[in-house]
Amino acid sequence: MKNKYFSLAALLLIIFIFTTISIGDGLMDFFEDLTGTNKNSNLSEKTVARGLKEALEVGTQRTIKRIAKKNGYFKNTKIKIPLPEKLKKTEKTLRPIGYGEDFDKFVLSMNRAAEKAAPRAADIFVKSLKKMTIKNAVDILEGNDNAATMYFKETSYTELYSVFIPVVKKSINKTGVGVHYKKIKNKAETVPFLNNYFVDLDDYVTKKALEGLFVILAEEEKAIRDNPAKRTTELLKKLFE
Repeated sequence: MKNKYFSLAALLLIIFIFTTISIGDGLMDFFEDLTGTNKNSNLSEKTVARGLKEALEVGTQRTIKRIAKKNGYFKNTKIKIPLPEKLKKTEKTLRPIGYGEDFDKFVLSMNRAAEKAAPRAADIFVKSLKKMTIKNAVDILEGNDNAATMYFKETSYTELYSVFIPVVKKSINKTGVGVHYKKIKNKAETVPFLNNYFVDLDDYVTKKALEGLFVILAEEEKAIRDNPAKRTTELLKKLFE
């Protein structure tokens, strides 16, 4: 009888262990937690949070430095702001008749506007970091290569948009985007089938600028996770070792 109860207890224990391990966890992770071999098990959650914030501060600074300089957008094929899709038909019609330079300058000017707006992201990223909880930090550390980038996107996009758009609008006027756009638009309006292919430039450039910002931020985040040379402080080295 004693053996019977012992076997039943052992069975219940096994069932408990397997049913309390979440679907996303493997047995290896479970036993690593028990034995303390998980790579960050020797760090407190506060240290993890502090280290991650430090990493993200480094990553956001590098991101802004890369895109805010001249040709930061224009010469980077991953984030270069292209001609709006709605204007492709207009370009195909007008470029052969002498408007190619206007289209080229139009694209260049849109990218210059994005480069001018990029530094405004710095304060917003700092604000987002200050709001980050310990749980946020742990989730990001254990998440995908772009987990931090997605955190920033979820917590900062609306504010980034509201800060970028007036800078983009001002830059559009200053860099000549509006001049070239207006010239193209005026000519296109004389061609019946082209007059409905125009966009809200301020909105288009702002959204593309933010899209590029997050592309580069994701690259910097992955570099810090994967490349020891990118970990510029002792805490970062310890956190991602």
